[in-house]
Parts: sequence; C-alpha cells; structure tokens
Amino acid sequence: PSSYAEYLSARPIDHAWGLLGGFIWAIGTVSNLISGDSLGFALSYAIGQAAPMVATLWGLLYYKEFAGAGTRTLLLVLAMFTLYTGAILMVALSKK
Repeated sequence: PSSYAEYLSARPIDHAWGLLGGFIWAIGTVSNLISGDSLGFALSYAIGQAAPMVATLWGLLYYKEFAGAGTRTLLLVLAMFTLYTGAILMVALSKK
C-alpha cells in the first residue's frame, strides 16, 4: 500500500500519465456504450469485457510479469485465456 504522502511526492509527469490513462479509459467506455446501438448490446458488452485479457497480455509480453514462473502457473494463465475467450464468445454470439 502507498500513502497519500507518496502520492504527492510523485513527479507531475507521473500524474499526467495517470490522467491520460484515465481519459483513454473513459473514451473507451463511452465508445463501448455508444456502440451498443450499432453492434448490439451483447457484442458491445463482450468487447468491453475483454479488457482484462488485454491487460494480461501486456503483463505477459511487455512487462514480463510471469518471467521465471513455474509450469503450473503458466498453465493456469493459459486456462484463464481459454475460459475467458470462451465466455466472451458465448456472450458475443448470444442473441439477447
């Protein structure tokens, strides 16, 4: 956990990156809500729910968060991707 003092001691550029990330996330959320009319709400919802998979891919491929992880851990991550993808596909293919 971090303290409020640590938050205040961060450089302004670090706060700017956080704000930029928040703005990008907000634009994505608004776009997701607007797209419900065109795509259908089930597909729009499914696309929005894929965000944790994108974040996990960033962690795996860019930040190397699982470097040195054991085989069991990597198999669990693979199972997570498989099940999550299946769930998103089922929601996307549902009619209502």
